[in-house]
Amino acid sequence: MINTITIVLAAVVLAILAVCMAWVLGWANRAFHVEVNPKVEAIIAALPGANCGGCGYVGCGEYAEAVAKGEAPVTLCAPGGTACAEDLAQILGVETVQTFPYRAVVHCAATYGQRLGHVAYEGEPTCAAANLVAGLQGCTFGCLGLGDCTRACNYDAIRLVEGLATVDYQKCIGCKACAKACPRNIITMVPLKSERMLVVACSNQDKGPDVKKVCKVGCIGCTSCSRKCELIGMEGSLPAIDYDRYDDAVDFTAALEKCPRESMIYIGQPTPEDLARLAGETVPDRVEADFKTTVDETQWRG
Repeated sequence: MINTITIVLAAVVLAILAVCMAWVLGWANRAFHVEVNPKVEAIIAALPGANCGGCGYVGCGEYAEAVAKGEAPVTLCAPGGTACAEDLAQILGVETVQTFPYRAVVHCAATYGQRLGHVAYEGEPTCAAANLVAGLQGCTFGCLGLGDCTRACNYDAIRLVEGLATVDYQKCIGCKACAKACPRNIITMVPLKSERMLVVACSNQDKGPDVKKVCKVGCIGCTSCSRKCELIGMEGSLPAIDYDRYDDAVDFTAALEKCPRESMIYIGQPTPEDLARLAGETVPDRVEADFKTTVDETQWRG
């Protein structure tokens, strides 16, 4: 009999506690309820949800709030691209402006074999640590080749090829993670206005004779390219391409033919003309790996 009474009392106490807690939770829900802007929810649904931080905000949620408040443009989502920008503009009822996807470009074209004055490094195998060591390689502007950028990329879009950070533009989404990880700041984001873009693949601001002492392909600041193309100017000792006026119709052939080095290269995909030139090449029955590809040979890299 006593056990039965004890069980009944326990059940009654638990029921009373459950009712009290339900009332407290209901009150808290009403008291601390925060109204969510329906536009924010719609924007979050339109975003890809990568939470890469490439827009400069901590995750898609914070970016969505900034867009809804008019504090951020609709064009900052690199993974979403143009389609996402158009969706956000429609949600906000604003006019869509033409946007181009930004992709990573490595402003260095020198592999290990093309760098002069390179010495063995036995310290911590990171670019951040090696960048603190004087005399590691002759060029103090070039890629260190220890892979901080490759480890920072969550999309396997950048890898090391003969010690040079090389971007895979089929995978790159423009999240800026590699640019943030590079201690020498030689990775920048460039608007891809076409599938094949000309970029300056050198960061060395030294004079020509000094560049020749440390690199076989670095820009020597001869200004030949800038004299042959109006879209190319000089910033210090390096050429700079005016991407605001960049267009597929611009012919860079004369500028590239005058370049005595390999500091200006194309990134992205080959054009139909490039593919036509390769159409006559025979493919061997068996391809042996030799740590390079025809894409590397033609230098469509950042």
